[in-house]
Amino acid sequence: MKRILLTGANGQLGRALQKEYQSEVEFILTDMADGGAVKKLDISDLEAVKRCISDTRPNVVINCAAMTNVDGCETNIEGAYTANALGPRNLAIVTGQQDIKLLHVSTDYVFNGAERPAPYTEFDVPDPISAYGRTKLAGEGFVRDFSHKYFILRTAWLYGDGHNFVKTMLKLAENHDELTVVSDQKGSPTSAAELARLIHFLEPTEEYGLYHATCEGDTNWADFAEAIFREAGAGIRVRHVTSDEYKKMNPQSANRPKYSILDNMMLRLVSDYKMSDWQDALREYMQTLALEGMIR
Repeated sequence: MKRILLTGANGQLGRALQKEYQSEVEFILTDMADGGAVKKLDISDLEAVKRCISDTRPNVVINCAAMTNVDGCETNIEGAYTANALGPRNLAIVTGQQDIKLLHVSTDYVFNGAERPAPYTEFDVPDPISAYGRTKLAGEGFVRDFSHKYFILRTAWLYGDGHNFVKTMLKLAENHDELTVVSDQKGSPTSAAELARLIHFLEPTEEYGLYHATCEGDTNWADFAEAIFREAGAGIRVRHVTSDEYKKMNPQSANRPKYSILDNMMLRLVSDYKMSDWQDALREYMQTLALEGMIR
């Protein structure tokens, strides 16, 4: 049976991958904290990575570990580079030396988000405007430098089993009739379940390289919030504001790309696989929340 070493196993994508593969593979589950079937692994420690891979002998490593707190990355830049650049470097070094496939998850934040006439493709030049984006781009570079069997998947606006925008909106709706949400930042909400399905599709192949991996279609945060409330049957008013207006209300927030729409061009070039439309993926996710009793 194939053995997959999964870092960040307790995160949204890590949990989605476990559901997607189920008993098809043997997972070696790791995260920064251990518990249950999850073993502790600090990927910023090269010797620890060497020991883990030597002991478990995986066929594939999927790296979902990252420091994703965008504002936190601004105030702890060295910590962000440790998690988002040094960690992927270590995984790439060891998997490269041992001829192991590496799938690494990156982000739309590698681009500057300036308004443009068409979505970003894998062939556009990155230009991050935040510490989070710079550290994730550095991680991509290390993966390319040290691994020769790699997939880098840039995703955006991810939500799944864990803390995310959808659940934040639903929680706030419990005590508010109106919410203020930015309306001039555009992107493609992507469910962790959809991204896990794409990884499941790509992982057995040898179509190595850089991929954009978001749900089809695009929206903005305010319209996304309204779609969430429609699906939940909640009559919440959404007040649309600009990023500058939001910045005045929250001056400590980091810069976010205003245009984060990614084009999954490479996926089209190498296959006929297509990710779901973001509205269909959201509907599926909301149905899951309803079955779990999180919404009525």
